[in-house]
Amino acid sequence: MKHEDARPPVVVVTGPTASGKSACAIRLAERFQGEIVNADSMQVYRYLDIGTAKPSVKERARVPHHLIDVVLPSEIYSAGRYRSDARAAADRIHARGRVVFLAGGTGLYIRAFLAGLLEGGGADQALRIQLEEEHATAVAAGDPLRVHRRLAELDPAAAERIHPHDLRRVIRALELSLRAGGAASAIRRAHGFADQPYRALHLALDPGRDELDRRIDLRCESMIESGLLREVRALRGMGYGPELRSMQAIGYRHMAPVVDGADTLVNALAAMKRDTRQFARRQRTWIRRVPEALALHPDDEDAIVKSVEAFLRG
Repeated sequence: MKHEDARPPVVVVTGPTASGKSACAIRLAERFQGEIVNADSMQVYRYLDIGTAKPSVKERARVPHHLIDVVLPSEIYSAGRYRSDARAAADRIHARGRVVFLAGGTGLYIRAFLAGLLEGGGADQALRIQLEEEHATAVAAGDPLRVHRRLAELDPAAAERIHPHDLRRVIRALELSLRAGGAASAIRRAHGFADQPYRALHLALDPGRDELDRRIDLRCESMIESGLLREVRALRGMGYGPELRSMQAIGYRHMAPVVDGADTLVNALAAMKRDTRQFARRQRTWIRRVPEALALHPDDEDAIVKSVEAFLRG
């Protein structure tokens, strides 16, 4: 006998940067009486608008959006806090009889929302600072991959999975292994991420590598034309310096040397395009490892709509 899944539904709209997630999520939310919960780790910050490709005020007026502009750029916003805030927002949306559309490209946030986090896996700020200082010392000594080699000694599986230049994830995995006294990958397997209060449809939008690269280049150029440099200058004027984690995001860190007069806008734009393309590659790699993700072209509106209709019918 078939048993219905009584858990409330969530439609995840994810994909690499510039793949069309936000526009698609808005169209779907309008069509299916839904509301959008942000799953982009940079859009939670106030005043970081242009460089995060945040939905405009006009777009947000079309359907309700949640977890955008919730903290100052100087605050630390963790995956644990996101899970709590996003699930609370989702529960309120479901209580209104509406559909939750979880939209964004931050894989850790999506997983935290759908399947929970490791117990005791919160940040150890002192250890993280120590590891970041260790990395800075290694870079100064001409050995930028030292912390990644250290991770490889403690957790070869994690080191193989995480790109050596993805410093934040390298340090996070190393931090977890050092705190737990074991390989982070083994700890994750034992946990199983079984805290799953929602049934989910996982839409993964991807226009293909060449088209995505073209979209990324156009987006970066549009950000410059829309005033990203002015935005960074304004943030600096408010006291939000380049040392903050939020200000180290793509776009913001590229504008910092231009603000300081140490680089040109032409050079910064080229580096921004390059780093955004590399970031998109890592996002695509993460998505490919999500077995339930349904890969769709963002322009295939008919297939996207039919997938959501079938899912919501249960």
